[in-house]
Amino acid sequence: MEERNARVFLDVSDGSVAMTEHAVVIAGGGPAGMMLAAELALAKVDVAVVERRPNHVLAGSRAGGFHSRTIEVLDQRGVADRFLAEGQVAQAAMFGTTVLDMSDFPTRHPYSLGIWQNQIERIMAAWIAELPVRISYGCEVTGFAQDDTGVDVRLSDGESLRARYLVGCDGGRSLIRKAAGIEFPGWDPTKSNLIAEVEMTEEPPRGIRHDATGIHGLHRMEDGRTVRVVVTEQQLGPSSEPTLRNLSEALITVYGTDFGIHNPTWISRFTDMTRQAAAYRVGRVLLAGDAAHVHYPAGGQGLSLGVQDALNLGWKLAQVVNGTSPESLLDTYQDERHPVAARALKHTMAQTALQRRDERIKALVDVVSELASMDEPRKRLAGIISGLDVHYDLGEGHPLLGRRMPDLDLITADGPLRLFELLHDARPLLLNLGQPGDFDITPWADRVQLIDASCKGEWELPVLGVVSAPTAVLIRPDGYVAWVGDANHLGLPDALATWFGPPTAA
Repeated sequence: MEERNARVFLDVSDGSVAMTEHAVVIAGGGPAGMMLAAELALAKVDVAVVERRPNHVLAGSRAGGFHSRTIEVLDQRGVADRFLAEGQVAQAAMFGTTVLDMSDFPTRHPYSLGIWQNQIERIMAAWIAELPVRISYGCEVTGFAQDDTGVDVRLSDGESLRARYLVGCDGGRSLIRKAAGIEFPGWDPTKSNLIAEVEMTEEPPRGIRHDATGIHGLHRMEDGRTVRVVVTEQQLGPSSEPTLRNLSEALITVYGTDFGIHNPTWISRFTDMTRQAAAYRVGRVLLAGDAAHVHYPAGGQGLSLGVQDALNLGWKLAQVVNGTSPESLLDTYQDERHPVAARALKHTMAQTALQRRDERIKALVDVVSELASMDEPRKRLAGIISGLDVHYDLGEGHPLLGRRMPDLDLITADGPLRLFELLHDARPLLLNLGQPGDFDITPWADRVQLIDASCKGEWELPVLGVVSAPTAVLIRPDGYVAWVGDANHLGLPDALATWFGPPTAA
């Protein structure tokens, strides 16, 4: 990763000033921004990230956790082990207060991963350091102007960049979204929580407490000294930065003491405001992650949603930049990701309501908990929260169409391998499980892998169960199935052209 600030340069031939140019500029270097940068770099796209922080070292643990599909996504790129080595696997998918056991789900990762955001960002930053990604720390986008061929991006240091596309991964208060004039409809906040890491002179009670206001929790960190605090405020807090006194008052209200809090590493406030961008793209400006959707963290889906936005957008944007596909391919980004986030927002609002524990709400919690413990509701809810049941609407056909491809154990001419190993370089794949040589995709051979293989055993999908094994499957770089068929090739040329550009002339 090349760490630098983009510089304007002087064209001495005529005295004019030219801007540093990149194919894509990403505003914001959080998990969504870094994942998108990695996807573009794997596709050999010239990408630059602008990050306002001085580096990727976070004070304190911040948020954290990945659900099953996001771990699969990282596995598809060959880096999941880096995160698994530092996190803690657990059955942690929850709805309300019910833990949804996923241990019987058909995936190599039937669990959630407990890992703090400071660890996630450090590992991701090390990954993109291995890729041709340019990143400018200590700098942020202050404005932009787009035209028919690109975007002029203004930076806080007074300099500018020129990009063919600009992607806002700059969080819930996204300047990119606001400057693009994209509406952000939804629901205003009704409650707020303080979250902090502090030291305490008294030993706090561990675990989670529910009351009529909401949820509260105290957890001693691994260092044995710092305590992570989450407490629901009695009234909706102001938009200003919270103080140690605010935290003390909130703790005293709930616990009768503030446990002698002192020496805070960080203190922050979050609310249940729930909003989603009306458009994920305006011309050459796009949004991903929290810039496109914000919600209460019930269920812990925020980081995973952002990473999966980046996965969906990355290969599409790369193909448009590289001239493989027409710009209209970018329209499928909103078509596919907007409904996924809308559903997640609905479920987080439901879970937020279940955190309050007056007697009326407790009756609802009891009913939901009973239902969630039943097999079919458990699988359905766990499929939604884990991201394993995401289904993009690609039309009628085999149940696999539009769903994530299972990580099959394959036998190929080069020996046994896992299907996800074939996705490490983010290239599309036509998997032929019939007779070798049944398929000729020469007009797309420069961009689509053709693998002849065999596979034993049943094909089982999360939530849906066992499905019939197809003869051939066309798999997108994001691991979702674009076509299912047999040796008659019906519909295959159309699917190849739709997703991976027109055929190359003979």
